[in-house]
Amino acid sequence: MSERHPIIAITGSSGAGTTSVTRTFENIFRREGVNAAVIEGDSFHRFDRKAMKTKAAEAEAQGNQHFSHFGPDNNLFPELEALFRDYAQSGTGQRRKYLHDAEEAAPYKQDPGTFTPWEAVPDGTDLLFYEGLHGAVVTPEVNIAQHPDLLIGVVPVINLEWIQKLYRDKSKRGYSTEAVTDTILRRMPDYVNYICPQFNHTHVNFQRVPMVDTSNPFISRDIPSPDESMVVIRFAKPKGIDFQYLLSMIHDSFMSRANTIVVPGGKMELAMQLIFTPFIWRMVERRKRAMGLN
Repeated sequence: MSERHPIIAITGSSGAGTTSVTRTFENIFRREGVNAAVIEGDSFHRFDRKAMKTKAAEAEAQGNQHFSHFGPDNNLFPELEALFRDYAQSGTGQRRKYLHDAEEAAPYKQDPGTFTPWEAVPDGTDLLFYEGLHGAVVTPEVNIAQHPDLLIGVVPVINLEWIQKLYRDKSKRGYSTEAVTDTILRRMPDYVNYICPQFNHTHVNFQRVPMVDTSNPFISRDIPSPDESMVVIRFAKPKGIDFQYLLSMIHDSFMSRANTIVVPGGKMELAMQLIFTPFIWRMVERRKRAMGLN
């Protein structure tokens, strides 16, 4: 953690909805004039798309049915921790981009599914913002969770997470239901061992709960809409959180525990704006004082 060079990390599984949360933070940064160094978790995968397919085929031929993007063998955990540590100390560090599609790849004249070369984080950023699978990973070798000043978990109930992944991978990536189901099953051990434990370390968790039947996610045709959902927001350390203010500002919200507020799904972005804008104000103000910029 660092007053001079703060870090915000959003962590969640594939299909959890971390990208939507990122858009909310981008809106806050734009409105508040915050210059953030944005880091995509996919850029710290070990293999590019082509190499990952080759490695997965080799693993399957050797009887490994659980080769996935979720575990340490296929990710650069030490390099991610080094980036967080270096940024907290000096406001810099090494990053790269993963080019998901042809549109992203075109400016770099590279193929989709490849990485750009490593480069230094630009000088003069106000904070580092990470969104991906592993923002709070702790293993015997690394402790990434110790570095962020604000750690946010995005954790839909599991059936909803699968529905969202199925919908995205089928509609946007052209995968079949069978292929996506196979991916979910293959990832399950790493999901249990490396994704779920992160939410013990997060400062705030957002868990969307559908109010409609999702008992068989593999036949669902639609993602439950925000208006068909509630969002459970749990604070690890609720000291300083003005729950009465949040309850007054977010209609139909209520508290289910002393550290937990439940809001309508359609109010999730509003809740994030109300909760995190003051956090960012305080981060920026502490940074200015520490840097002597006031």
